[in-house]
Amino acid sequence: MLGVVIGLAPAIISAQSHQHGTSTEKSKAPSTKSSSTKEPVREEVPTVEIPQEKHRLINLKTTAAIVKPLQKIIRTVGRVEYDERKMATVNTKFEGWIEKLFVNFTGSYVKKGDPLAEIYSPELLATQREFLNALKWKNTPQKSSDFGMLLTRDAETILEAAKQRLRLWDITEEQIKKVEETGQPIKTLTLYSPSSGHVVQKMAIQGMKVMPGEKLFDIVDFSSVWVVADIYEYELPVIKVGGQASIGLSYLPGKEFLSKIDYIYPTLAGETRTAKIRFTLPNPGNQLKPQMFTNVTLKINLGQKLVIPEDAVIDTGVRQIVYVDKGEGNFEPREISVGLKTDKMVEVIKGLRTGERVASSANFLIDSEAKLKGVLPKSQNTGAGR
Repeated sequence: MLGVVIGLAPAIISAQSHQHGTSTEKSKAPSTKSSSTKEPVREEVPTVEIPQEKHRLINLKTTAAIVKPLQKIIRTVGRVEYDERKMATVNTKFEGWIEKLFVNFTGSYVKKGDPLAEIYSPELLATQREFLNALKWKNTPQKSSDFGMLLTRDAETILEAAKQRLRLWDITEEQIKKVEETGQPIKTLTLYSPSSGHVVQKMAIQGMKVMPGEKLFDIVDFSSVWVVADIYEYELPVIKVGGQASIGLSYLPGKEFLSKIDYIYPTLAGETRTAKIRFTLPNPGNQLKPQMFTNVTLKINLGQKLVIPEDAVIDTGVRQIVYVDKGEGNFEPREISVGLKTDKMVEVIKGLRTGERVASSANFLIDSEAKLKGVLPKSQNTGAGR
């Protein structure tokens, strides 16, 4: 059928140049005005003529350029990840050995302040003894002389230095007070959980030797999680922090989580040409688990825009062309600048006015005849690509 229509095109479409408001006869008529008062000659506007009775035969339709609210819908895939702001790592600042382990498997839930492990450290034991000796020295009565007062001040200085060293090794004030009251050093130091959450990594093993800074546990609070989604680079201009989105999971059909974009990552993945955006979701009951896939839908209101159907635009790869209905079967090829595309509509930035009608179907036939007859926008006659 398409071959029949194209075959009929030369018979039903004739290209001719029209000069609006002038004719051959008028050009031959003598002018009654002096040369000094001549009006500037308007540039000839080329058009393609299609008789009205042939419009139905080639299914030619026209649509007006209108201003309407435009909404862009972006659908993408996201992944559930840890909320990095609710992660904690447990390590030690001294060398020692793990003598007792309270958390012995990954995934355990701990509360803030729960014991995790007991560590024996000779270095820590020596510092506690130094602290007790300084305490004993300080409490020993001295003679009321200058030398006795000097010894008392020295004892206080050494005592405070030993206490500060214990604090820097994360010994709590309660533990220091216990050593001070009992007069006995604590053989092992108990490590406590800095926050509530699940143990997602456990490197600690009963009896192992630990070094300063060595990671023993990673603890994550799952009361909230992140959803990280990929956005193509051409979509980034309409993505803003605070944009609304609905997030769904395949294993929870019918349930949607509403959230807002709270961060747009500053880098782009070179392989996929995508950037990452982030949402924060509350996670009661731990329904959302890390590495789950989610469906993310963003509905972005773009405001009032001048739009035409996407099918009305002929994209040459270099420029965009529409055929404007000038009336009485005449169509003017015109170059336009386009913007956003959504819902089979395209935004017109430059080249059309509100209310102008353009060919929205069969425009490929008009374009073919225009190229055959050389009826093209002026910029195309001198440019490449058509």
